[in-house]
Amino acid sequence: MVFLSLSLVSADEDGFIGVNIGTDLSDMPHPTQVVALLKSQQIRHVRLYDADRGMLVALAGTGIKVAVTIPNEQLLGIGQSNSTAAHWVSQNIVAHYPATNITTICVGSEVFNNLPNVGPVLVTALKFIHGALVASNLDRQIKVSTPIASTVILDSFPPSQAFFNHSWNPVLVPLLKFLQSTGSSLMLNIYPYYDYMQSNGVIPLDYALFNPLPANKEAVDANTLLHYTNVFDAMVDAAYYAMASLNVTNVPVLVTESGWPSKGDSNEPDATLDNANTYNSNLIKHVLNQTGTPKHPGIPVSTYIYELYNEDTKNGPVSEKNWGLFDANGKPIYTLQLTGSGPAFANDTANQNHCTAKEGADSKMLQAALDWACGPGKVNCSALLQGQPCYEPDNVASHASFAFDSYYHMMGKGEGTCDFNGVAMLTTTDPSHGSCQFIGSDGMNGTFLNSTVADFNSTSSSSWRGRRDYATVGVLIKVLLGSLLL
Repeated sequence: MVFLSLSLVSADEDGFIGVNIGTDLSDMPHPTQVVALLKSQQIRHVRLYDADRGMLVALAGTGIKVAVTIPNEQLLGIGQSNSTAAHWVSQNIVAHYPATNITTICVGSEVFNNLPNVGPVLVTALKFIHGALVASNLDRQIKVSTPIASTVILDSFPPSQAFFNHSWNPVLVPLLKFLQSTGSSLMLNIYPYYDYMQSNGVIPLDYALFNPLPANKEAVDANTLLHYTNVFDAMVDAAYYAMASLNVTNVPVLVTESGWPSKGDSNEPDATLDNANTYNSNLIKHVLNQTGTPKHPGIPVSTYIYELYNEDTKNGPVSEKNWGLFDANGKPIYTLQLTGSGPAFANDTANQNHCTAKEGADSKMLQAALDWACGPGKVNCSALLQGQPCYEPDNVASHASFAFDSYYHMMGKGEGTCDFNGVAMLTTTDPSHGSCQFIGSDGMNGTFLNSTVADFNSTSSSSWRGRRDYATVGVLIKVLLGSLLL
């Protein structure tokens, strides 16, 4: 791949897709369940809206690259006190790095829109946080920036005429100089959904969704003669031109939020499953294919999708609660169409597999593993009771296969969750039979139990028994969960 402007992209990283992890859920999954879902979906980049200790501990040892956020309500204190900033970095970064691969600190979120009174100390807050990283010798490993809303960019089409809201120039000019001097990105939240909704029909739906357009429907920048086929690229280039208007030309754009809601109120007819699927599937392909933008073709625009989970306790319209790729149980809201887009977001049905008892495995070891799965492992084994669909064939291998597969999918098919001390194996053959349907047979990658995950090294015996003659076996059952054991 030939980069047209090497200064715009890190030499050691192509464009990536990450996800934002909001927590406004009535039944928020345990951090270890969140991480299991991330691993099962091959998600290698996440952005947190805080620096939650439980999440940072759960992410340790996974290699997943983490962007943490200083909440807006803490900015005033940090922007007014160097020692407060140093304490924040010590408690939330140094305490977890490098076990947790923190790469980025987001200082606030959309401060100009959400907390304008903090604007005057925003750049000071960034400098104080960066100074604390320098003192800890982490400034090269961890970048510091602040996400801004694309609405701060005015007259955004044609992109070549775009400029920042002049009232914020006293903050934006030193902000951009800081980003330039530290090799950091301009973080931008881009929502084509809202641009489309507010355009009163001027923006075609296909143009917002990345769908192919006939040549005569493409938007042309009359000043540059560049053709734009989607809102996303136009907004990214508008940011580049707006920075250029302030004499900054070598700060890359990192999109910290973008997505499409899958459900809305009656006045939001285009907040649908199909449109959300189309937008996010096309966005992922667009980024991972290193398409770039008309102004910077081939320069990747790394993007965090908004968001991992539907947040049912969020305020506002129905659409505000329905931006997620998954529900709280880890079940996909829709199946992304990612054929040919590379190894990311495996929530399609192309790679189904199951976890079953290994042929020839020791029956006592199988029995112990079955007892563990149906007890501390929290698998619902009621289907194995006499008279229930999976009781027959009435043998330990068959029953263990059901329990193993249920646990494996319950944990989001995470690495190491099909081991059971060596008596389990992966197979692409669906072990369902008759009316006994295994959990993974519906094509969904994982249904999580929203409770604290069991101690996988526990010697506790299970009180569940699928058969009256199942005897307790005094064997220490160890489920090797690799990096999920944090």
